[in-house]
Amino acid sequence: MKKQILSSLLLMPFLLFSQTHAASYSCKAAKLKVEQQICSERSLNDADVRLATTYQIILHALPMGGRDAEKDRQFQWLKQRNSCGANTPCIKRAYAQRQQQLDQLLQQRVLSHGPF
Repeated sequence: MKKQILSSLLLMPFLLFSQTHAASYSCKAAKLKVEQQICSERSLNDADVRLATTYQIILHALPMGGRDAEKDRQFQWLKQRNSCGANTPCIKRAYAQRQQQLDQLLQQRVLSHGPF
């Protein structure tokens, strides 16, 4: 499992690079103002892809009980993010805060338990 995590972490920059023009969801299906704003602004789009990638890595690394708790936190964060509407500074803050939380969790629960 640790080898899978390491492989995922090593591939993350390539995933980010290859998906910089596509949000983590279909922009054609975007209905919420926040989703449309993310699709229309490159920096938000990139933040969305980075966060989604980090989130998936964490979900695969956590034990079952931890996954459920993290899914709940993600759902609550999405509600908060969605309340931003098309307000770009609000969306950027939401992504920055959540990315910081996920990066910290990744460091504490995954990377610090090496060696791989």
